Amino acid sequence: MVSPLLANVYLHYVFDLWVEAWRKKVARGEVIVVRYADDLVLGFQHRADAERFLSEFRDRLARFGLELHPDKTRLIEFGRFAARDRKRRDGGKPETFTFLGFTHFCGRLVSSGSFNVWRITAKKRMVAKLNALKVELQYRKHHRTSDVGPWLRKVVQGYYQYHAVPGNSTQLRIFWRRACRLWRNVLVRRSQRAQVRWGRLFPVLYRWIPQPRVLHPYPHVRFAATHPR
Repeated sequence: MVSPLLANVYLHYVFDLWVEAWRKKVARGEVIVVRYADDLVLGFQHRADAERFLSEFRDRLARFGLELHPDKTRLIEFGRFAARDRKRRDGGKPETFTFLGFTHFCGRLVSSGSFNVWRITAKKRMVAKLNALKVELQYRKHHRTSDVGPWLRKVVQGYYQYHAVPGNSTQLRIFWRRACRLWRNVLVRRSQRAQVRWGRLFPVLYRWIPQPRVLHPYPHVRFAATHPR
């Protein structure tokens, strides 16, 4: 395992500087690059550029004794034109991809019908967080509710701070309901009264587990704030 700091320092030379030169000197169309530590996504205007880049990138990594993850590296047709072209070919919807804990897929805005890239919490990310929450709640099983409540609120709110993006409301509500159920199960077992009704615990759950709401702006709003006209 390589820490994010070391990955950034190493890949700055291995990848960042090289891909910037490749984009200017080799690519025939536009190239979009997004990297965080050793996770990265690239978008190409032309498929030929994507195929050439993948081949040359593999060769460059091999020079440094590195290789791409075989299960996480793939070429997919994605984006506004991919959705349009695949529809014309009866090829179905564009594929999805997961990056930084979100599954990205092509869709449309309900209000205008215009194309949009949606992000929802990746299933594995949510399951892992809920499992960790379950373990910690079990550990705090006999702690006072007034102690567990503030801790749980901070944990859930921290989850929202990262995942509460536009279009992800359904996944956030699922997380909220499952977090409530996990704590409810612990409280019921602690009281040794398996027939405790949800209604009796609602005040406790609603007080300490915040309900989800979107916290991040849409990309075009964020872009306008950063690059005002």
